[in-house]
Amino acid sequence: MRTIRCFVDQPLAIGQVLTLPEDASAHLLRVLRLAPGDEVVLFNGDGADYGARLLSAAKRGAEAEVHSRHDAGRESPLRITLAQGIARGEKMDLVLQKATELGVAAIAPIVTERTEVKLDAERAGKRLAHWRGVLAAACGQSGRARLPALSEPVALATYAAGESADLKLVLDPQGSLALSALPLQSGQSVALVVGPEGGLSERDLATLRAAGFQGLKLGPRILRTETAGLTAIAALQTLHGDLG
Repeated sequence: MRTIRCFVDQPLAIGQVLTLPEDASAHLLRVLRLAPGDEVVLFNGDGADYGARLLSAAKRGAEAEVHSRHDAGRESPLRITLAQGIARGEKMDLVLQKATELGVAAIAPIVTERTEVKLDAERAGKRLAHWRGVLAAACGQSGRARLPALSEPVALATYAAGESADLKLVLDPQGSLALSALPLQSGQSVALVVGPEGGLSERDLATLRAAGFQGLKLGPRILRTETAGLTAIAALQTLHGDLG
């Protein structure tokens, strides 16, 4: 039996009757063809799944009643922060989607020396809203009930100065660390920096090294930005997280 999950950006509680968002209602009623009496699972990012029953199917939004709550229990024991050099369009969406499926705890979009995407305040706000939608959809598909924390885009130097993870890594084809030899212990957190399409410049790498980041080499081949970070996350989750 399939489980239909729906993100709702508001507090949820047992016994609550709520009108679902218009876009979610349209998907449930028109695409999935649900009807009053059908069961859905709601989540709002607090780590729990809320069982709910559709009560009505109005045009402006379906009504649902919450009848149960349980912890989803699908968060990785390895806390990974992905600091991703902002990539163009669908590449960035792909990275955010798959990183969420792979269990990252936080995502930090960063602006590097070679970042081609230029975001003013208005565009940055629209991008953040769009990216949050991507994260919510990825959580709905993958069964996660806690959205990865998403920070506002910042300059690489600003991010590096504020990062406090136990192990700070930057993907670097010339790096000295290998995945199999990472000094990572149980319960520690990891920050992983991935450059944009043009890669990280020498100035970027120097900034990161000064902030305590170590170069991680994935292998003999150069991977694209949308491949590199996801490959490293999957390997980290296999070696030290919950994919093993």
